[in-house]
Amino acid sequence: MLVLTLVLAAIGFALLVAALTTGSVFWAWGCIVVCVIGAVLLLVSALSMRRPGESTPPPGRHAKR
Repeated sequence: MLVLTLVLAAIGFALLVAALTTGSVFWAWGCIVVCVIGAVLLLVSALSMRRPGESTPPPGRHAKR
């Protein structure tokens, strides 16, 4: 999923460059749509990596051996 987000970011950047060079609003809206989809995928990926009920240990604490 993170690779897909990176690909969407690259596509969004290409659309931004196209919008700036041509002055077309169509490319700018395409850039916005692609970037929003990428942001949603990144958020979903980050939330799915967290396990419910799992808390992070306090800083400075090491695992018992």
